[in-house]
Amino acid sequence: MEQLFSYIISFGASVMMPIIFTIIGLCIGMKFGKALKSGLFVGVGFVGLGIVTALLTDNFQNPLKAIEDIFSLNLSVFDMGWPAAASVAYNTAVGALIIPICLGINFLMLITKTTRTVNIDLWNYWHYAFIGAVVYFLTGESLTWGYFAAIICYIITLVMADITADKFQSYYNLPGISIPQPFCQSFAPFTWIINWVLDKIPGFNRLDIDAEGLKKKFGVLGEPIVLGVIVGALIAAVAHVGDFSNFAGFMDKLHETQPNATTTDGVMKIVKDILFLGVTMGAVMELIPRITKLFIDGLMPISDKTKELVDKKFHGKKVHIGMSPALVIGHPTTLVCTLLLIPTYIVIAVFLPGNQFLPLASLAGLFYLFPIVLPYTKGNVVKTFIVGLVALTIGLWFITDMAPDFTRAANQVYAATQDKAAHVPDGFMAGSMDFASSLFGYCIYAAVKYIKWIGAGILVVITALMMYFNRRAIIRDERKNK
Repeated sequence: MEQLFSYIISFGASVMMPIIFTIIGLCIGMKFGKALKSGLFVGVGFVGLGIVTALLTDNFQNPLKAIEDIFSLNLSVFDMGWPAAASVAYNTAVGALIIPICLGINFLMLITKTTRTVNIDLWNYWHYAFIGAVVYFLTGESLTWGYFAAIICYIITLVMADITADKFQSYYNLPGISIPQPFCQSFAPFTWIINWVLDKIPGFNRLDIDAEGLKKKFGVLGEPIVLGVIVGALIAAVAHVGDFSNFAGFMDKLHETQPNATTTDGVMKIVKDILFLGVTMGAVMELIPRITKLFIDGLMPISDKTKELVDKKFHGKKVHIGMSPALVIGHPTTLVCTLLLIPTYIVIAVFLPGNQFLPLASLAGLFYLFPIVLPYTKGNVVKTFIVGLVALTIGLWFITDMAPDFTRAANQVYAATQDKAAHVPDGFMAGSMDFASSLFGYCIYAAVKYIKWIGAGILVVITALMMYFNRRAIIRDERKNK
């Protein structure tokens, strides 16, 4: 099963999603042509998203390494990005059966009225498998502990998807949709607390600046594409600080590739690099919303048909269709806050005491931080930015603490499969913002690692209480609707 899943996952989301959603479409009664078209739209969306995020990570790799050298940073946790986490997730005994087990749990929760969400976001099941896999290796390759961690994470996420569904649907105008993705949902508690605190500050509750307001206030400078150009150019300029201060050394390096280069050529090279990175960042900000439309075109017919089928089976009772957060990552406030967080996140990572992680490959995952945050901050740029900043800062400690066990898991997966995504560079430990910095994932990991049986008991009690109160809310809502 591990080898089979390893082979299937090696196709990547761009191939797997058309297959999965075409099969789902056929199973729920869609015609083959319509199901295939929906699946292909989703697949093309993942291809486009992969290209755009690669623009971000590939072109920022050298500038960020230059910044690391300039400030003599010595951070020992290497940013592996989400591919490493997904590889660890699915290339273990836990990942081999995570999809059927979680689907079975989802069905049981639906019939016991402890959730309303039908989670068809199958690709993102790797999040549950990841925390299960890390706990699996942490506990001496115990399948029981691995599945325990994955299942606890899954149940909590489904309940959270229900809790946030009404706000999500109203804000994005996506009726019947919820987001059962644990990375997104783990930012909801931060949002509730920080939003409440900020509203208590005199005058702050009247500070309402959304992305559209930003455009009106700053004109063209408030456009995400222009902000992208400015931020990208600034990062490139900082990366060239060393070149400006030691221009002779820069020219010596340039002469290795261009023996006849002049001083003017050197200056033009630096200017070109700055402008190129600026335009690249602007392109990312502009292309993300266009690509998310492909997800909407592909997923909404599946969602509508699934909702129609579920309504019949559940006699018209309210049910949410769990979808990928990729549906909404193109929102203007998401783009603006992501843009502002990229340089801020890097600076905090450099100076935060106790942190050993410098974000690089994970920067592309920042877009997924905000889908559940915006409905509660009502798109307020300032509030949303503060929520992201606090959550990511705390997440850096989560990543650093989890790094030794993430590294152990990645090394064992690489030794067994030779999957390059799981290869940790010599002298480093493995880290990734994608779910390793998640509140839910880390709390489950820490509970098992530090207080094992007591931690497991606490997790069971919290999960049971969440299911109980969610069931009460569902029954109360059903009675009101009658």
